[in-house]
Amino acid sequence: MCGIVGIVDFRGGPVSGQLLAPMVAALRHRGPDEQGLSTGRGVGLGHTRLSIVDLEGGRQPMANEDGSVWVTFNGEIYNHMELRRDLEAKGHRFATRCDTEVIVHAYEQYGERCVERFNGQWAFGLWDTRRRRLLLSRDRLGIRPLYYTAVHGQLLFASEVKALLAHPEVITAIDPRGLAQLFTFWATRPPRTVFQGIEELPPATNLVVGPAGRQTYRYWQLDYDPGRVWLDATDGAEELCALLADATRLRLRADVPVGVYLSGGLDSAVTAALTRRCQGRPPHAFSVAFEDPEFDESRYQQLMARHLEAEHHTKCITAEQIGQVFPHVVRHAERPMLRTAPAPLYLLSRLVHELRYKVVLTGEGADEVLGGYDLFKEVKVRRFCARQPDSATRPLLFKRLYPYMPNLQGQSAAYLAAFFRTRPHQLEDPLFSHMPRWELGGRLRRFFAAEVRNELACYDPCE
Repeated sequence: MCGIVGIVDFRGGPVSGQLLAPMVAALRHRGPDEQGLSTGRGVGLGHTRLSIVDLEGGRQPMANEDGSVWVTFNGEIYNHMELRRDLEAKGHRFATRCDTEVIVHAYEQYGERCVERFNGQWAFGLWDTRRRRLLLSRDRLGIRPLYYTAVHGQLLFASEVKALLAHPEVITAIDPRGLAQLFTFWATRPPRTVFQGIEELPPATNLVVGPAGRQTYRYWQLDYDPGRVWLDATDGAEELCALLADATRLRLRADVPVGVYLSGGLDSAVTAALTRRCQGRPPHAFSVAFEDPEFDESRYQQLMARHLEAEHHTKCITAEQIGQVFPHVVRHAERPMLRTAPAPLYLLSRLVHELRYKVVLTGEGADEVLGGYDLFKEVKVRRFCARQPDSATRPLLFKRLYPYMPNLQGQSAAYLAAFFRTRPHQLEDPLFSHMPRWELGGRLRRFFAAEVRNELACYDPCE
């Protein structure tokens, strides 16, 4: 995790390092190893580095051979070795081993569409001095953050909003519509944020700004081919295993040790096992345990750690500790938080840092891709109930689906049917799967201040 900042003045005026330095300092926690600044006519770039690849040669901001292309980059291009070989075959010369340099040479060779060749997670700002043009880009799934705003003819961008707020001319104000989205979806929908005038670059998006104006476009779209099915489940499992193994192998390309998170669930266990297979040795595993036995899964973590012969590090967390760090979690999230789940991960990250690890692999995202959440089972139950909407027994299946929710166990079938929206006409809603939760979250808006409620009177985040 690195931090990037930039100021571009399209009038060509000088960019003061004194303006840039506080923005960089605001991201020191993202990159404690090094800080870098570069200023020129109409542009200033800054970087805080967490060194992972080419520890000595990967300093940023970084330029090509003649200084005509500059980049400040956060993330990792996993296929940088393969891209490097392709670019060297085309005559490009590299001065470092780091993946950052691949970006500037790929841009020279392929232009702004070079990102379509990247396999990785990234957010970067690239300045083309000859064309006086800025390219902001974010990875396909939006893993790496990138925010921007405009003030008095300048475009400012950064990894976090707090870096933008370090600029004296950026005004701090809450966006009521962003707040309404957050309390409905648990997140804002890019480009909107909870801050007025500050936008988030959406995933899989390039923003190009130059003398010809401004252009924002998606360079990739997640597709789904319903006609592609595996005739044999074994074939599908084999392909999935091969893809997971390849993804793990690529993510282990680092010049620092790589650990794993072990939650006690299936996804992190698979990731840890693949890490051991790729590295050929037991991994260092990091886990969260809870003092409250209702939430503790340390028994499963220990079973997997013993199976892998892992060096296992555990952080046991109390409710009091969660309360103590929650303000810090909100500060880093830069938005109101509707749940405390990120707090234990924050504490675990501290342990990882204390043990001098910079990189860990996790099972995050697997539930979304592989349908692991109870929400996906819930949709099937809701469709089943909709076939007989007047049934007094079918809605009771929700109690079996959520046995760990005591408040649900005492509800009537009529209440369950109403809450989970099981009427036949509701099946056609494209937001069918998530609407019960979004409607429930939306009710929190009743607690907004009167002036905020008035401003949102005609606004529906789901439209």
